Amino acid sequence: MSIIDDLTWRGAINQQTDPNGLAKLTSEKAIGLYCGVDPTGDSMHIGHLIPFMVLKRFQLAGHRPVVIIGGATGSIGDPSGRNSERTLQTMDVVKENARKLTLQMEKLFLTGQTDGNSFTIVNNYEWLSQLSLLEFLRDYGKHFNVNTMLSKDIVASRLEVGISFTEFTYQILQAIDFHYLFKHHDVQLQVGGADQWGNITAGLDFIRRMEGHEAQAYGLTIPLMLKADGTKFGKSAGGAIWLDPEKTTPYEFYQFWLNQQDEDVVKFLKYFTFLSHEEIEALGQSVQEQPHLRLGQKRLAEEITRFVHGQASLDEAQEITQALFTGDVANLSAKQIKEGFKNMPQFTAPRQNQNLVIWLTEIGLVPSRRQAREFIANGAISLNGEKITDLEFELSPDIAIGGQYIIVRRGKKNYYLVTLSD
Repeated sequence: MSIIDDLTWRGAINQQTDPNGLAKLTSEKAIGLYCGVDPTGDSMHIGHLIPFMVLKRFQLAGHRPVVIIGGATGSIGDPSGRNSERTLQTMDVVKENARKLTLQMEKLFLTGQTDGNSFTIVNNYEWLSQLSLLEFLRDYGKHFNVNTMLSKDIVASRLEVGISFTEFTYQILQAIDFHYLFKHHDVQLQVGGADQWGNITAGLDFIRRMEGHEAQAYGLTIPLMLKADGTKFGKSAGGAIWLDPEKTTPYEFYQFWLNQQDEDVVKFLKYFTFLSHEEIEALGQSVQEQPHLRLGQKRLAEEITRFVHGQASLDEAQEITQALFTGDVANLSAKQIKEGFKNMPQFTAPRQNQNLVIWLTEIGLVPSRRQAREFIANGAISLNGEKITDLEFELSPDIAIGGQYIIVRRGKKNYYLVTLSD
């Protein structure tokens, strides 16, 4: 099956500038293709990941992905999807963000690769920063018709509220990028989100103006990713799901995928995993016939967590998940507890010996001593996985995991993290 046929089966294609031409080209030779990300933040989230999954599939099919980190365009701001001007960042912040995004891209595209030529990462600051204002206007601006630029959805959607000349020129800069990569990196395809169609076609028009109408260059956009209920994919109750493990821990990342609805899981297996069609279809059948097993969600969470964070982080996320499911938390490390209990109710207690009934009420975990006694007497309280039924139990700081944490479990599902303080 060709790469284009595979992408079509996976629902990963929204629009193409020349479907027949691209299908023919990719079947005849390995091509260069690119997608860009602007360093407006210090980490990508899973919404950013969507087009880069397409680039990764091309890489696995033998093609050569090029990633642009927009050190120049990121200092200006893409008007796409925004109703107001982006707040400009200092160049120092942009450079630091670019450094962090570069590390994330290298992890996604270089892991497991034996051919160092199969992936290139560049920063458009290298060439765009060399342009003077006169060169920009004379050599590039002359080729762009204002009426055509105004008609692009990405600009037209902003006309009512207003758009600065700075953001208006973004599509020219992106067109320059495409032409630069076409000339210097043999890139013939740009991939982007559905909102990038206007920028992509502007780049294709510019390439043909500069290189002639026979220039083989193509554009492909991916569909807007929606969940079965019609809401936008990529957010959780706690906000964005980041690729940076310091912002979204691998355990949280794993849990996000594990908790997807049955109605969405096959779509996400197609898009976010590199499993074969047969494997995905078998998992889809399991979702239909044995939804309680949640095999599709488990495999989805495993595959995408391994891809983004690596096997060791996947193993740790699964270990935390299993410990919380069974209540056997005593063997978790302090690091695992910090990761797994990040969003659970937190309390602080002094590092001292104290009767459990008094301790539970004084730290505020239960409202009264009477209720604390009832919970203990009914076997509803566990400390670090051990059920406590003795009303006279004397709690010692020595039981703290890593000398710092005590995990309180009330009933079957209510967990609380108590941190000891001096």
